[in-house]
Amino acid sequence: MENILGLYARPYDPKRPLVCFDERPCFLIGDLVVPLPMQSGKPKREDYHYSKHGSCALLMAFEPHTGRRWAKVYERRTAQEYTHFMRQLDKQFPEADAITLVQDNLNTHQGGSFYAHLEPEEAWALSQRFDMHFTPKGASWLNMIEIEFSALSKQCLDRRIACQKQLEHEVLAWVETRNAKRTTVTWQFSIQTARHKLQRHYQKCRKP
Repeated sequence: MENILGLYARPYDPKRPLVCFDERPCFLIGDLVVPLPMQSGKPKREDYHYSKHGSCALLMAFEPHTGRRWAKVYERRTAQEYTHFMRQLDKQFPEADAITLVQDNLNTHQGGSFYAHLEPEEAWALSQRFDMHFTPKGASWLNMIEIEFSALSKQCLDRRIACQKQLEHEVLAWVETRNAKRTTVTWQFSIQTARHKLQRHYQKCRKP
């Protein structure tokens, strides 16, 4: 935990930019009955019955210091999609010495995934571009990208979307608008705050 909080406290360094990454499933839901459109004095109304159209995966990265984010919707979320996304993310920082990457410890979130889908030389080079840091198990709230996912759910994905193409269009439009405003996160939870609020957990770590 303190490792992640220490990264957040560092000043912006364009040579070692800080990027938060995660992925989430998105369920594709359609209507069985055509909704009634919004009218004067009446909200849009839809039937509680719905149709399932499978699911897809949203991979997203967020650079809190600059308020930039990148997103891509895939059919699945395997090591192959992770590798593809990281290759694209790497291209966003051509002048950086390395990208400080905050992510959870899902088994595909590691350099070994690159070797399964790239030639060894390229896999090695890509793995060296990332300085990977992992949130503790059960502490995904330490990753700033979760705040972005929350905003996305409330502002964009709070309705039924039946196909992957439409969902990707909606997500990318949201990303473009948010990037234009350079919307970022004001992180308040510091190492000092953690040591005060979670004091009992620190005490458990001490030797008797």
